[in-house]
Amino acid sequence: MAFKSRNYPPESGILIPLAHQRQVIRDLLGSTQMRASDADYLADRLVTNDGRCLYSHGSRQLPHYLENLNGGNINPAPNVQVVSAFGATARIDGDGGLGYMACRVGMEKVLELTEQLGTGACTTGNHFHVGSVGTWTRMAAAKGYIGMAMSAHRNRLDPSRMISELPNASPVSFAFPAGEQPPFVLDMGSNILPRDAELMERMPHGFFKAIGLSAVVQGLSGILAGIYREELTPPEGKWTANQGSFLCAWDVRHFMDVDEYTAEMDRFTEGARNMQPLPGLSRAELPGGMEWQWEKDNQERGIPLGDEHREQLETLAAEVGVDCGYAQFDKTRF
Repeated sequence: MAFKSRNYPPESGILIPLAHQRQVIRDLLGSTQMRASDADYLADRLVTNDGRCLYSHGSRQLPHYLENLNGGNINPAPNVQVVSAFGATARIDGDGGLGYMACRVGMEKVLELTEQLGTGACTTGNHFHVGSVGTWTRMAAAKGYIGMAMSAHRNRLDPSRMISELPNASPVSFAFPAGEQPPFVLDMGSNILPRDAELMERMPHGFFKAIGLSAVVQGLSGILAGIYREELTPPEGKWTANQGSFLCAWDVRHFMDVDEYTAEMDRFTEGARNMQPLPGLSRAELPGGMEWQWEKDNQERGIPLGDEHREQLETLAAEVGVDCGYAQFDKTRF
């Protein structure tokens, strides 16, 4: 059984080598005015998520990005800056570009601070979509740190609507490094439950928790990140820079012995994986475990590209004069 609210490998399609998919994405981004270095970085992030079967935040985002980049809504060549830094904190300005560039600078600064001080945090603002927030927490986990990331978009609340509609897809992520076991990577939207009156009557606590979680995400990665500043908001703002983020990391060794931590994290993860799976699933995994395995598998065999996803990219490629070259992989059809 596949749950509709998450990403899964497609049931039918073809297998695309990661290097080929990366080049396709890079060629598509070449139709914009992005700097080559930024286009390379974005292509790497999107193909990595395709490889993890996180398609919703991989190349499926390209039509949205290209439309806004070529339509003048996103600054294709932003001058991202660390506009302030004090102690273990920093503030990043994304200059109206894609949030990937601001979060890259931001998380690199956070990791630098964490190495020096044991912890680091920053806000990023004045930018567009940041992609999968798990991208940024994984950067911390790869260094042996615990990472936290969240992102919010500008959201004007309508007084005529019920407060149960406050939760939205604003994401939050935590990542914990491990040893032999997969790293724990939680990456989820803060709208925990669907907006359903009958469900709310049966499970009111779930809605209260979703409202609270969404407010925290909005407070840290929206309000604190300055996304409501007048000069960034239309009609004053030049770009569709409606998003912000909050990024943070902690160095494990400032809390406990690293080897002891790793052993305990592995024990906990292995114990969870040895439990009985949810009904309809083939195995039990903590968040991030399935993506970890898919990434390992797809490095060797290629990215499973579903038929509808392929058609989407081929249509987009035809519009900008790019050849995806997917036909050569029809022999890999599954």
